[in-house]
Amino acid sequence: MDIERLKKRKAELGYTNKDIAELSGVPLGTVQKVFGTVTKTPRRDTYLALAAVLDPEYVYNVQSNANYVREIALAYDAVVKKKKQGEYTIEDYYALPDERRVELIDGVIYDMISPTGEHQIIAGEVYCQLMACAEEHGMECMPFISPIDVQLDRDKKTMVQPDVIIVCDLGLMTKRVVYGAPEFVMEVLSPSTKSKDILIKLRKYKEAGCREVWIVDPDKKTVTVYDFRDEDWPDIYTFDDSVPVAISEGKCSVDFRKVEKKIGWMFRKE
Repeated sequence: MDIERLKKRKAELGYTNKDIAELSGVPLGTVQKVFGTVTKTPRRDTYLALAAVLDPEYVYNVQSNANYVREIALAYDAVVKKKKQGEYTIEDYYALPDERRVELIDGVIYDMISPTGEHQIIAGEVYCQLMACAEEHGMECMPFISPIDVQLDRDKKTMVQPDVIIVCDLGLMTKRVVYGAPEFVMEVLSPSTKSKDILIKLRKYKEAGCREVWIVDPDKKTVTVYDFRDEDWPDIYTFDDSVPVAISEGKCSVDFRKVEKKIGWMFRKE
């Protein structure tokens, strides 16, 4: 296990120990010991958790099909060309049947399970509030709700489908995809996507140049906001809060009390 490799990646990404603890799920004390060389030989699962944040390509190589992130990353050998995970391209992505909803991240294909009703309420209500605010203020920004393809890195190895995005540079828009990093991204966590959204996609969004990313956790009823232009990220809100949209420069916010009210109405017990 190459701790020096992880230290180098930590410095390149500008992550603090606290950032890595939050993204990896490894206790902060353990992270501090590993990167302070107090723990010279961490357990394998600890090392892989840290590597999933700092060096996911390594995890792909040592953990075939990305089992570590607890998701099924489908190889689709019977559908597209016989390739290994990490070798798939946009051409393979488009070759899949229309009914199979997937994401392509760094050449790895991930199956996407149909979202729950709660997931849809959250994404739909946030999208509606964002659209209403953009129209009210005449903002030259356009919110979109999934499914919409985002060719995040402008390469042939990654195509993601965030739950909600805002595009302000309309030059990114094509008829088929958003070609580049949206200014704003929101992901709603679910048991089947939680690890991928937190460990892999958040890093991808930051590196691609997204300014603002929201991670909504329906179970904890929290909204974790990463404004990557602000050195003090993340900020954590609850479903009792009105969450400001940083890219709107104070014009827009999302009232999660309305989100919670709709969830309560939809799933109320008779």
